[in-house]
Amino acid sequence: MTSIIQEVESHLFLESDLSVEAITKAVESMSRYQLDYADIFVQEVVMEYWQLEDGLVKDASFNLNKGLGIRSIDGEKTGFAYANQFEKTALNNALTAATSISRAGQSKTVSFNQTNEQRRLYTASKTLGKVEQSHKIALLRQLDATARQLDEKVKQVIVSLSAADEHMLVAGIDGTLAADIRPMIRLNVTVVAEHDGRRERGSSGMGGRYDWYHLMSLDLEALAKKAVEQAVINLDAVEAPAGTMEVVLGNGWPGVLLHEAVGHGLEGDFNRKGSSAYAGRIGQKVASELCTVIDDGTLDKQRGSLNVDDEGTPSQSNVLIENGVLKGYMQDKHNARLMGQAPTGNGRRESYAHLPMPRMTNTLMLGGQSDPEDIIRSVKKGIYAPNFAGGQVDITSGNFVFSASEAYLIEDGKLTAPIKGATLAGNGPEVLKYASMVGNDSQLDPGIGVCGKDGQSVPVCVGQPTLKVDKLTVGGTMSS
Repeated sequence: MTSIIQEVESHLFLESDLSVEAITKAVESMSRYQLDYADIFVQEVVMEYWQLEDGLVKDASFNLNKGLGIRSIDGEKTGFAYANQFEKTALNNALTAATSISRAGQSKTVSFNQTNEQRRLYTASKTLGKVEQSHKIALLRQLDATARQLDEKVKQVIVSLSAADEHMLVAGIDGTLAADIRPMIRLNVTVVAEHDGRRERGSSGMGGRYDWYHLMSLDLEALAKKAVEQAVINLDAVEAPAGTMEVVLGNGWPGVLLHEAVGHGLEGDFNRKGSSAYAGRIGQKVASELCTVIDDGTLDKQRGSLNVDDEGTPSQSNVLIENGVLKGYMQDKHNARLMGQAPTGNGRRESYAHLPMPRMTNTLMLGGQSDPEDIIRSVKKGIYAPNFAGGQVDITSGNFVFSASEAYLIEDGKLTAPIKGATLAGNGPEVLKYASMVGNDSQLDPGIGVCGKDGQSVPVCVGQPTLKVDKLTVGGTMSS
């Protein structure tokens, strides 16, 4: 059986004078410098994008991005250089630049170990393979037609299909030698509904690390239905109340609040620098005992999953908060070494032209014991928010503001009117302390998450069960 490393080597260096041997020799040459760590990351990403607006092809693109990045670390100093060519000359030039932070000494032998060659969390086949252009456009037009047939109020439909195929290889002076073939696909439907002069938008998407043929086996009409329902419901929405009240967060995508307000604060770099609200608090209670939060990069076909991270460390399931107690942080190799901890498979980068850093993969809160309907029935006056749009978070304090793209009033234990303009404001660590009921319906989002940090974006999944928070500030235009 051909190994992943062999597959990646034959793909990346087919028309190049580079090879895995050349990369490992270059890494070995860096061992003569007085460095704490060094590695070389090689990557190629092929991307394709199609967008239809009102049945017409509005945008189509095909991009190829490839190159290599070389990193050297001496204490807290990092040297980094990259090249967008797979040539020995480019490799050597980048090598010279990246190692300039340290003095050279005697070269050492590096014993390379192929990392986790048997793990296959997702297909290595091309995402769109030999799919004809006409089939892609036909799928998008079918979703356009479905959305319009569902409700006469739908006036505009935008559908898009994006796909990427990534090949990566990484070698480090600690003997790491790993490769991965990473597919990614995403389908999105956005509609605008209009009635009596009022226009509202609804959106729905799905995706993950799988190919076209798996995508076609899913219920794609449900995607259009969800987008239409959201837009049409919002046509009847009333002004959101304002004040501090009980809030019920829906399962799945609302986990984006958990991701932003809590997850980022559990990344190793923020805690090493003492800038996180969770710094130095391992072993302390930081949430309700009902809350257990994990980051798991090993889930089958999920958007945030990785066979190995971008430093060659196998991804794993990391318990971050267990029954309310802080258990650990997400680490890359650099921050783990400086904190005296082990890397957790969370070293990620946007591309070869970026440095890796601790990042989330699939972050979710595990399910509890409560029936979601019982959670709604327990609220006398509050709101239910099953969908979120954008938000802002201050990592240092944990303070956040999020806007709900779909929300409802809860009155005497029943969902009543849909509301618009609702924003949720609070403090991440404090919110989890006020979690009083955790549903038994934990699930991940449908595969639409993109996480930004320090100018880098990476795909992620978020998730949670239905969650009742006893005290949360709701910003709206109607006084409570």
